[in-house]
Amino acid sequence: MNKFSADKGNFLYGFRKGLPIALGYIPVSFTFGLMAVNGGLSPLMAVFISLSNVTSAGQFAGTNLIFQGCSYMEITLTTFIINLRYMLMSLSLSQKIHPEVNTVQRLILGFGITDETFSVASMEEGLISYSYMTGLILGPIAGWTLGTAMGALICTALPVSIGSAMGIALYAMFIAIIVPPARKSGIIMRIVLISVGITLILRYIPLFSFITSGFRVIAATVLASAAGAILWPADKNAESDAKE
Repeated sequence: MNKFSADKGNFLYGFRKGLPIALGYIPVSFTFGLMAVNGGLSPLMAVFISLSNVTSAGQFAGTNLIFQGCSYMEITLTTFIINLRYMLMSLSLSQKIHPEVNTVQRLILGFGITDETFSVASMEEGLISYSYMTGLILGPIAGWTLGTAMGALICTALPVSIGSAMGIALYAMFIAIIVPPARKSGIIMRIVLISVGITLILRYIPLFSFITSGFRVIAATVLASAAGAILWPADKNAESDAKE
């Protein structure tokens, strides 16, 4: 088998692996498209955000801060902290990438790393090729962008009252993300509650009234994560979860 045939086969294999991820992304990005257009962004801008970011929580949080009129610094720090895990995933996955993959190609692949594509690629045996990873990330990127376009275009066709009501889907999505892992792990539940507590303190105690909404998100994320790392370090997590 020549190199072209091998690359084609690897690409198609990766694409098939990524297809279920792409289908799963459409409903979530559909919600983002609705929210973005309902908040005042144009459909084209909503699609551009999804195409250039390919994140879920980062996009929702960042766009919500834009709607609240937060500063560039708040938006930058919030999205950086939320998306920091992708940097760690890329560093970890780089150990499995074939040595022939050059730096430019690695940067391209890094753009398409998400929680799901990282998980699928990590479970592959042996080294993984550039063609396989390209196929793996192409479908999810297309699915995420397509879902956003569908949500954005449908929102423009809805009556204003219905379009405004669709904003509740954002809160439903976040609940759907948080509740399942929190039910499975007492540690995650505690960290979530700590984060909520910090947010409420910063929001309703007059002493902290000078802190804007964007920095409240940053503070709650960092402090809750730090509390979790200190109180329930990684080597104790398995033991705690096993008991629960």
